[in-house]
Amino acid sequence: MSQTSKASVTFVTIDAEGAGQRLDNFLLRELKGVPKSRVYKLIRGGEVRVNKGRADAMQRLEAGDVVRIPPVRVADKPDLAPAAAASERIMLPVVFEDEALLVIDKPAGIAVHGGSGVSFGVIELLRAQRPQARFLELVHRLDRETSGLLIVAKKRSALTAMHDLLRDGHDIDKRYLALVKGAWPDEKRNLKYKLFKYTTPDGERRVRVAPDGQDAHTVIYRRERWDDAALVECELKTGRTHQIRVHLATAGFPILGDEKYGDFALNKALVRRGLKRMFLHAWRLGFRHPITGVPLKLEAPLPPELAGYVTHLNQQESN
Repeated sequence: MSQTSKASVTFVTIDAEGAGQRLDNFLLRELKGVPKSRVYKLIRGGEVRVNKGRADAMQRLEAGDVVRIPPVRVADKPDLAPAAAASERIMLPVVFEDEALLVIDKPAGIAVHGGSGVSFGVIELLRAQRPQARFLELVHRLDRETSGLLIVAKKRSALTAMHDLLRDGHDIDKRYLALVKGAWPDEKRNLKYKLFKYTTPDGERRVRVAPDGQDAHTVIYRRERWDDAALVECELKTGRTHQIRVHLATAGFPILGDEKYGDFALNKALVRRGLKRMFLHAWRLGFRHPITGVPLKLEAPLPPELAGYVTHLNQQESN
């Protein structure tokens, strides 16, 4: 991909590696620090051009296309020093890696990327730990409090193909394990609540069930049950923000340790019993490799702090 500038306007020529990506996704990566709303406004206003013509946000770029990017004030680049300092002490276990993809088992408590008061995240750590890497981009996200499998693309072509896979949703199997309040009664239940994203007055991102929200579908399978809790497996049919957390809370079975949608008084008591984080873990991924087409089935077992609490519940019940 080559770039030229003229009077602060940037012209980017798309190469073979960059071909196939949508214009909006391309711009969001090129203009890091610019709000999404601003990027889409630039496209709608015709300030962004492809081969000298107006373009739609959904347009797929082809090799040889020339994208005109107008001068835009980008937020200051993030300070990489905190990530570099932390990269030596924070290890990110690798579950799978080849020339196109990297899949890690993300620990709880680490954001996937820096920003909004977070000095660094997983992607900044990876870039600090792999300074020779030419391309590292998140394929999807996990909440800061959630642990488990996280996919990172090492090639732009892999990133584009994985985004297509996630958007379709039918060819990827994403499973989470959650411990919920209450004895979940069904072996299997479909949850289909429409979800609406909003921001609180203090800038916190939240989600609620609303008739005008986006369609969201989670399949819940019961794995274990106790008198006042249950371990459930959650299959994502869609990938909305906070989907599992809001779906389970709306169904009357909030995730234990969830500080946004859970039972706050119970969460305080759980800390004293040994559960000091939200019990949500992305444990399994199944999909075809975006480049080779080989089926992949990846798993990350429950981390010790969550597995230990399940053991505690079993011991409590046997006494």
